[in-house]
Amino acid sequence: MKLLFFDRSGFVLVLKRLTEDKFRWPRRQEAIVTLTTEQLHWILDGIDIDAMVRHPVRHYQVAG
Repeated sequence: MKLLFFDRSGFVLVLKRLTEDKFRWPRRQEAIVTLTTEQLHWILDGIDIDAMVRHPVRHYQVAG
């Protein structure tokens, strides 16, 4: 995987290759995929983010 980004002083190129597995790129309909920093770290660690299921967001009220 090659990442190219600009850090205000110049461009940075990061190259990473997994030794025994493949990167699992998110399956999306859009041509451009927007990732959070956390999701990018997961992909770079070889984790399939589409297979992950988050806990539902819960909203609680104070009983009183």
